[in-house]
Amino acid sequence: MGKRVKWREIGKRESAVERVRLRQEKLEKLVRKKLMNIGCFSLDPKKIEGKNLENMVGCTQVPLGIAGPLRINKRDCYLPLATTEGALVASVNRGCKAIYESGGGSVMVENIGATRGPVFKVKGLREARRLVKWLEKNESRLKREAKRGEKHIELLRTAPKVVGRNVYVRFCFETDEAMGMNMVTIASEKLARLIKKSLGVECVSLSGNYCVDKKPSWLNFIEGRGKQVWAEVVIKEKRVREVLGTTPARMLEVVRDKQWLGSIMSGSMGFNGHFANVVAAMFLATGQDMAQVVEGSLGVTTGELEGKDLYFSVYLPSLMVGIVGGGTDLGTQKEGLGILGLDEIKKGGALRLAEVVGGAVLAGELSLTAALASGDLAKAHKRLGRGK
Repeated sequence: MGKRVKWREIGKRESAVERVRLRQEKLEKLVRKKLMNIGCFSLDPKKIEGKNLENMVGCTQVPLGIAGPLRINKRDCYLPLATTEGALVASVNRGCKAIYESGGGSVMVENIGATRGPVFKVKGLREARRLVKWLEKNESRLKREAKRGEKHIELLRTAPKVVGRNVYVRFCFETDEAMGMNMVTIASEKLARLIKKSLGVECVSLSGNYCVDKKPSWLNFIEGRGKQVWAEVVIKEKRVREVLGTTPARMLEVVRDKQWLGSIMSGSMGFNGHFANVVAAMFLATGQDMAQVVEGSLGVTTGELEGKDLYFSVYLPSLMVGIVGGGTDLGTQKEGLGILGLDEIKKGGALRLAEVVGGAVLAGELSLTAALASGDLAKAHKRLGRGK
């Protein structure tokens, strides 16, 4: 067994670009492979090191496609979608066309807030009750402490749950235009210290999985997290036939048998066709935290007849997005946000991004449901996913 490589020590006194090159050369020797493509990139290592990544050796490139225009809330936008799945961009584009030719869709966004859920160890139920009561009485003090030294955060509420000698506290925060998990983690640590100082109660883990961050959860499904998003459109029967190649009745049959009953039979927490597909492509293109696609996969697709026409809607209860922080400052991701007009930090930008993602999911869900209804899914994947 060879020596463990100290990646951070390689090129320590060199420039950030040179450190990447030296690490790459070291890795090539270790694995005996030339990494020609990984070593080609336009992102600035100086902006990445110490913020987005450690031990950088290069970049993984993902193709970026464009769909649209998508018309939602009487505004048009073009969707940057980063994916390696053939047919996805074409499918979303077809959904955009159906929505556009129907006069556009409507999207509603509610800001729920980012959460962090530490767990505190108590001696018993009496001390647990004391902690819960203290949280209720000291709400203003907790809010001041959370905001101390950080102007972009505000504690919205606390939600404690007692289990045996454990008290789980779900802190919920407003995080301005950022997705905000770094911010809420730092604020939660300050609150945990205040609780220990005031009550002598120890925080066992700053994340007790009661957040619930980056995991499928009924708590997030029911109460929401980040942004809750609703999107809807009414499409004339003629447009369903001409653009989507099927009928409203046939699409509703797929919604019932696949999105609803199939999800029930499989124990799925997502009563939808493929929310995660579109959320992942939008997240990757705009610098969001990819692990939170898990939460973006939660949600419900619904549909019904409006006369002879199709009413179609999606609901995403837990969408964690932001236009500042994380990967949003990387060059290619910044340009992805720029396509949406969100590359500058403006009030309401995070809500607008959630709105656009919701509209994109609506378009993708429309098209997939239609492809299943018409029997064209396999044909599209053969033509667009296999180059045939």
